[in-house]
Amino acid sequence: MKKCIVISDSFKGSLSSMTICEVAANSISRFFPDCEVIALPVADGGEGTVECFLRALPGQKITLPVHGPYQETIEASYARFGATAVIEMSAAAGLPLTYGKKNPSLTTTYGVGELMRHAVSQGAAHIILGLGGSATNDGGCGCAAAMGVEFYNSRGEKFLPVGASLDQIAKIDISPAKELLKNCAVTAMCDIENPMYGPAGAAYIFAPQKGASEEMTAMLDKNLRAFDTVLQSQLNIPSLGRVPGTGAAGAMGAGAIAFFGARLKSGIETVLDLVGFDQKLEGCDLVITGEGKIDSQSLKGKVVIGVARRAKKQNVPVIAIVGDVADDAYGAYEQGVSAIFSINRLAVPRAEAKQRSYEDYQHTLEDVLRLMKAIKKHPF
Repeated sequence: MKKCIVISDSFKGSLSSMTICEVAANSISRFFPDCEVIALPVADGGEGTVECFLRALPGQKITLPVHGPYQETIEASYARFGATAVIEMSAAAGLPLTYGKKNPSLTTTYGVGELMRHAVSQGAAHIILGLGGSATNDGGCGCAAAMGVEFYNSRGEKFLPVGASLDQIAKIDISPAKELLKNCAVTAMCDIENPMYGPAGAAYIFAPQKGASEEMTAMLDKNLRAFDTVLQSQLNIPSLGRVPGTGAAGAMGAGAIAFFGARLKSGIETVLDLVGFDQKLEGCDLVITGEGKIDSQSLKGKVVIGVARRAKKQNVPVIAIVGDVADDAYGAYEQGVSAIFSINRLAVPRAEAKQRSYEDYQHTLEDVLRLMKAIKKHPF
């Protein structure tokens, strides 16, 4: 084996993508010392996205003071790769930043807009915005306000909408943001299909984990419906209420479309394009990928399948090393996966399995490498 690409999602709660890449690179170099190993850590748009991109590509990390979820001053970072800026919204509006004061009716994405505005002021022609890990339910209004969008209530007063006040918006002026973004395109990384509101929407599915009570969740959903109505009337756009992905990050998926003309795009497709994965596949003998659990949801285009589909086009075999393998996962073989291996080596409780995940991943990978080496030495 002369060239191998390692590109795996994290195993949530046990192994980061970067750790997996490090383990794989070390093991492959021991069994195949002449092999060129290309390690590409990936993230889905949430916390860690910027660091993963900086590990995979030469770029610059930019840190600046912005406003956090409760308008407090914090420091947040984004990454710059030439004319492309990668921003994870969780850096300025993530759940860990609430420090135990969870309240999605009051939190704002304003700091995310400050990161975007800084990137544009520095000449960014493309912003990749990671949607994930948010503490907010403001429909991206805070972010939009920092980018120049103006919101007015029925009394003509300018204000900053949050989850609890989305229903008070009577007038929206997006012209300042349009002018600011006239030479910059926005792509939002989004790996969920939840709509803006309703039983599967931003409030009912995600707000409780951000601290919302049952009563608050119902109020937030009602306000998102009102928000969708005012977006239609003020911006002359179709309803975004049922568009898949608009419920991401407290309905920031909807706001990204409405205010910035953003395109919602699969996280893995965005990653693969930015790192030049198709070009890296040239001359490649094997791709090693994986995720915490492979199942029917994976087949909709998460990391393993996104990688496998592209590798299949160039006839490069793909091995998926995963945590759990569901009964409905085997459609992955039709998508380009060559073989699936689980790292679950002993029947132990999940909590104990997580503690063993580093060693179990390493041993599973090395068993695969031993098999490859044996077949090379004694081909059938």
